[in-house]
Amino acid sequence: MSTKRLRTAFRKSKVIAPLHTAGPFAVSSDGRRLYTTVNDEVILTDVECAAEICRFKGDETPVTALAVTPSNTHLLTFSTSLFLRVYELPTDTPTDSAAAPPRLPWVRQVPKGHSSPVHVMTVDPTSCYLASGSADGHVKVWDIHRGYATHHYHGLGGVVSAIKFNMRKTQTKITAGDEEGGEAWDTMHLYAGSTDGLIRVFDLRSVKRTEPIAKLDGHVSVPRSLSFTDDGKWLVSGGRDAVLLVWDLKQNGSRFNPKLINTIPVEERIEASDLVKTPEGQRDSVYAFTAGEKGVVRIWDIQSGKVKFTLDGQSHLSETSGDMEELRQIVNSIYVSDTDTIVTLHGDQNILFHSLPTRTLTRQFIGFNDQIVDTAFLSSSTPDSHLAVATNSSLIRVYNTSTLDARLLTSHSDMVLCIDKAANGRILGSGAKDKSARIWAPSDTDPEEWRCVAICEGHAESVGAIAFSRHKIEGDDANLRFMFTGSQDRTVKMWDLSSVPLTYSSGSPTTRPKSMITQPTHEKDINSLDVSPNNRYLATGSQDKTAKLYEIEYTPKEGGGGVAELRHLATLRGHKRGIWCVRFSGYERLVATASGDRTIKLWNLDDYSCVKTYEGHTNSVLRVDFFNRGMQLVTASADGLVKLWSVRNEECITSLDNHEEKIWAIALSSDEKTIVSGAGDSVVTFWQDCTELELQEKQAEQEKVVLKEQDFMNYISVQDYRNAILLALSMDQPGRLYNLFRAIRSQRASATSLPSDAPQGLTGSTPVDQVIKTLPPLELSRLLRHVRNWNANSKSYAVAQTVLHAILKLRSASDILKAFNTENAALADISNDTNQPPPPRDQEMRALKDLLDGLIPYTERHLARAEKLVQDSYVVDYILSEMDSGIVVGANDDAMDVDGQVEDE
Repeated sequence: MSTKRLRTAFRKSKVIAPLHTAGPFAVSSDGRRLYTTVNDEVILTDVECAAEICRFKGDETPVTALAVTPSNTHLLTFSTSLFLRVYELPTDTPTDSAAAPPRLPWVRQVPKGHSSPVHVMTVDPTSCYLASGSADGHVKVWDIHRGYATHHYHGLGGVVSAIKFNMRKTQTKITAGDEEGGEAWDTMHLYAGSTDGLIRVFDLRSVKRTEPIAKLDGHVSVPRSLSFTDDGKWLVSGGRDAVLLVWDLKQNGSRFNPKLINTIPVEERIEASDLVKTPEGQRDSVYAFTAGEKGVVRIWDIQSGKVKFTLDGQSHLSETSGDMEELRQIVNSIYVSDTDTIVTLHGDQNILFHSLPTRTLTRQFIGFNDQIVDTAFLSSSTPDSHLAVATNSSLIRVYNTSTLDARLLTSHSDMVLCIDKAANGRILGSGAKDKSARIWAPSDTDPEEWRCVAICEGHAESVGAIAFSRHKIEGDDANLRFMFTGSQDRTVKMWDLSSVPLTYSSGSPTTRPKSMITQPTHEKDINSLDVSPNNRYLATGSQDKTAKLYEIEYTPKEGGGGVAELRHLATLRGHKRGIWCVRFSGYERLVATASGDRTIKLWNLDDYSCVKTYEGHTNSVLRVDFFNRGMQLVTASADGLVKLWSVRNEECITSLDNHEEKIWAIALSSDEKTIVSGAGDSVVTFWQDCTELELQEKQAEQEKVVLKEQDFMNYISVQDYRNAILLALSMDQPGRLYNLFRAIRSQRASATSLPSDAPQGLTGSTPVDQVIKTLPPLELSRLLRHVRNWNANSKSYAVAQTVLHAILKLRSASDILKAFNTENAALADISNDTNQPPPPRDQEMRALKDLLDGLIPYTERHLARAEKLVQDSYVVDYILSEMDSGIVVGANDDAMDVDGQVEDE
């Protein structure tokens, strides 16, 4: 087992995160972008690929109202802080869905735009004016580009519940005495509905007049929506009094007196309505949609008052109990005329896109998943085309892994605790708190939709673990033999699935599989089950700190069904806390257990001994699985980390971090190149294997370094010092740069044979001086930092002092300061956070001060050492001179003595 074959790198490729938690939402006029609120921020999402484009910063208070201009250039929001904020919308769509989306600040804000919270707002067709209505009955009209209020209306009877512009152009042009150039407006009215049931009409052309020009009295409850026909002659209003009212707005002479011409009972509280396009061949008709408490969209012919058709994207929820009615209801809806689509926001924070031409549900976004409990890949037409996600809800989410389009599976009456897929990847099993397990199969009409085909009932407590048979039988498309479920009643049941259909057919009855075995197993709750790849063994893990192994003896019968028996083989003891997960290896006789004692243990199936223990997590290990042909383990923990391990070396190869809460679920794709993790922070992360890619990137980087090193040597050989220095600085190789300056300096020191007037430069080479004199600011700052590091070493300080002397002589103080300014600007460009302001002036000064603090002390030390050496040289010179004098005198005396002795003799 070579480490070269291990998968060592995974990158975040996709993320399913909370999209909408509460509050308003909006859709761009072209239907391509979705605006949703999560706490105090607004999230901009691309509808087609479900990629988060950016986030708009808030003020830590919830957003109460938002609107997008029809030109798709600005986003406007009100929050509970009563601030009006204006944001500019980005035009680019992100290409990397894994990159952190930018957080954009507002470009303008108006403090205390209202004295009470604002819940409704709308923008006029020109994208120049915004109307907002507050809870205290005040309506204001704002100039978006200048940021001030142009009109202020008050006295509405209660909370403003609906607001809409009605502006119609004439064919004449504005004269010089009129307002700003352009086409004249024949009608400039603002309609506002309030909780007193009245709809008030204000004339925007009269700035001084604050009283309404008309009051439309027809609703007996809160009006929630207002819409106008294209010619502006009819108004359709819907309210919580369960009626749709049609008003005639034709003006008789100079008097404006709207009349109620039709009342359509819709038999539900209306939360949203609007006029829609009429089908081809029915241009004389006028259609409108209504959406409300029943959770369906109905299309009405407002002339005849009859329902034309109904759009029900959550029809499956009608099969559940009445507890789901509150989640089914529609709380807001938007009609997108460009795509002829109705977008609905439901009580469970899900957002649905309904196509009127096809009368189908085209897209669904899950607003909030809450805690992720379990995940599993599913296959339809292609392998791993969908991902099933269980949350602390009775509904199972099924995502398309390519588009992240979601569908909901409903049949359980209580929270789903576990899910598992069959060997063929097309069948899904789930266990829940309703004491039952359910089996889901793809529909025969739509293979990308799963429906419940079987219900397994018999446990006395919640079903917390489920496992299908694993072995694929050649020639048998079913691959459904049996299934195990584990419960809080401390028993394991084995179910006969031979009668379970592989596809769901409308109208076919739900099957009720029989339990072949009920086996008491543990003393506490059963957390995990797994069947070996050959269907011979069953492993169970429990809160009683033990795992147990059973041998499965299953004999199929002719005509369906079979005879089964479980024989206990061993009890695996060694963990100090409860076991959360058990998994068999697909290639070796091993089973892995993950425990609350923060360890993973590997057990041998031959003698049932613990052969390895893996430590590294700082909290309970909740999930474990084998991958890469059994050579590696992947684990998930309550510390929020996913770790990859080498089975042989017991080493953690890498850690994947993108969660803030406990990771309860992991799933592996069939090719084991994708890992999915789901946690309690409502985030599902797709991790893509990039080991080969990183290896290729490293090889390419090494090749670039080799080429640059060769270029560097070539520049040196031809004495192209400018390119050599720039290349060394760009490669960040101070060693090569130091050797270059040292060689040049040594040439100057050894050039004693040159004439005295020959130019040597400050560094020993005039071309090098010219390079230093013309270095770009960013490279100059890098060179100064290298000089600081060289200056701190007694072996390299001489070169550092030479280069520093040349810089100070050849460059001005303003050049040096500009170098640090350029460096800070480059660092700001590299940063991904577009909200970071440019570096302040004092930051540049601090960077320069840090450089000087590193240069001055060592320079003073080197100078002191040089001065001491000079002083010591004087002492040496004196001693030598004295010694020379003494030696001469002594020699003469000796000679005289010798001469004297000779004379005496």
